[in-house]
Amino acid sequence: MATSGSSETNIFKPSGATMKRQILVIGMVLAGWLAAIAGSQGLVYLLGHSRQGESISQWTFFNLPIPFWLTGQFLPLWFIILCVIFNIWMDRHDTHGRGAALRFRTRSNDGREE
Repeated sequence: MATSGSSETNIFKPSGATMKRQILVIGMVLAGWLAAIAGSQGLVYLLGHSRQGESISQWTFFNLPIPFWLTGQFLPLWFIILCVIFNIWMDRHDTHGRGAALRFRTRSNDGREE
């Protein structure tokens, strides 16, 4: 829990519409991350053996077994994709809010904010 001025900021008790939207988007990103982890492992489990007796680990993608590729390559790539989506959303969200106006303010030589 961090304090900002006289008011407290708590992620479990968001105050204001802006913080509630940010918490909602963070929750959606984490849910997407959890769905990818559980979904990929569930897919590997369900496709563990085909009816013909072949194991899914015999299939390859980019010269790697599918279970290894899903866990070692796809999940970190999915995390990066989610981070990029979140950052794009935050940039667009901030350009409409008060934060963008504060970010690009500069001081002139006489000390006034422009």
